[in-house]
Amino acid sequence: MGIQNWSEDVILVNLATEPDMGDELQTVIDLVAENTTQDVVVDFADTDIITSSSIAKLLKLRKVLCDNGRTLVFCSVSPKTRSIFSVTGLESVFDFMDDSFVALASLQLAN
Repeated sequence: MGIQNWSEDVILVNLATEPDMGDELQTVIDLVAENTTQDVVVDFADTDIITSSSIAKLLKLRKVLCDNGRTLVFCSVSPKTRSIFSVTGLESVFDFMDDSFVALASLQLAN
């Protein structure tokens, strides 16, 4: 678990496992709702499963960010977790990167 300001424009979230994932995502939603100038990278490296409740919070996070012209990127998503996004039709809704280095670099280049 960990939420860190990687830069003044980017929050890096090392996602907790369930059941703590939902609380952590709500914290991130609250942060970006208050500070509308940050993009978010969510690192799934320590995540083994994701629930429908957490998927709903990820969608809410994406909406808050998109409403403010900001970006949400997922990285280090296991094939098992990625298949959940695929089966639910959400794979095309989110941006996926191989790892946090690639995700952070892509956001830095975009800004």
